[in-house]
Amino acid sequence: MPLAAARTPTAELALVRRFPSLARLPRHALTDLPTPVQPLARVARRCDLGALWIKRDDLSGPLYGGNKPRKLEWLLGAARARGRRGVMTFGGIGTHHGLATAICARDAGLQTVLVLLPQPVTEHVRHCLLLDQVVGAELHLANSVAGVAATALRRCARAVLQGQPLAIIPAGGSSAVGAIGYVNAALELAEQVRAGALPEPDAIFVPLGTGGTVAGLALGCRLAGLRSRVVAVLVTDILPPSAARLSRLARATLRRLRRVAPEIAPVTPPPTDVTILGGYLGSAYGAVTDAGLAAERVLLDEEGIALETTYTAKCMAALLDLAARPPYREQTLLFWNTYSSVDLSVTLGAPTDWRALPPPFHRFFS
Repeated sequence: MPLAAARTPTAELALVRRFPSLARLPRHALTDLPTPVQPLARVARRCDLGALWIKRDDLSGPLYGGNKPRKLEWLLGAARARGRRGVMTFGGIGTHHGLATAICARDAGLQTVLVLLPQPVTEHVRHCLLLDQVVGAELHLANSVAGVAATALRRCARAVLQGQPLAIIPAGGSSAVGAIGYVNAALELAEQVRAGALPEPDAIFVPLGTGGTVAGLALGCRLAGLRSRVVAVLVTDILPPSAARLSRLARATLRRLRRVAPEIAPVTPPPTDVTILGGYLGSAYGAVTDAGLAAERVLLDEEGIALETTYTAKCMAALLDLAARPPYREQTLLFWNTYSSVDLSVTLGAPTDWRALPPPFHRFFS
């Protein structure tokens, strides 16, 4: 996708069409919306399943696709509105969120600092880490969650002393600001349902990492009047969010929206609006599972759509498993593809030599 591809103006977002006052919220446009929906008819035939659909958020933006730019355009807009010159965020060494933040922050004229944790090392993880270096992110390695906090505090203090304080973006972009992107996404889906692009889903399957995507979708479905239930497939064992935590995040997002648009009804979804599915994670965050690999192959073979093994393949594995059983077999199911299909080898060029990384990261290559 060319970098010059259209970016949707704030006034044309489904959320702003519904609540025009929200056009006042700061945003750095990163997305080309709406993302398409399509049936997964060949997958359904191959696996002898009912009605399956996909929301192609892998096509969400020209710089980076997936769920990241939907959140980051609000987070980076807020950072710029506060006069910040850089952002700090967190994740595993292969974090897609960290890479997307570095790419999108550069587009917004902001520096990115990444504080990273080890995770199971695959070639994909190594590739993401090298691309962090290509895009100019400042990389720090910690060996525990406590180490992440200590490193972040030291780096933030240095930034303050230099007169260039950093905006903190939580892991996964999951905050009351970031979740606005998926409130908009749910209203966008509702518009597609009303236009006849797809039937109203009974269930929306989406990976559950840090929770911002899930909380935003659940709140957005309530605001849009969709009956769809969010089925969140847990893909992390690092501070995994509970239903109560997702509900708190949805409430915080609603409060932020209502401060600007008080006409929005107080319709916060209760914890029971989201079904959290365990059992598809594997041995740890980032670990490859046989079921995930099989689901990845099915979608690529039948529909030509790529997934990755940390998030989306595990979510698709859960959908294919449950779609074969009641009550899901009789329902219309939507898979929300949060992976990016942007070819970064075209947009960023070849990865650097791993020896150019800070020395603490060399052990993941040598």
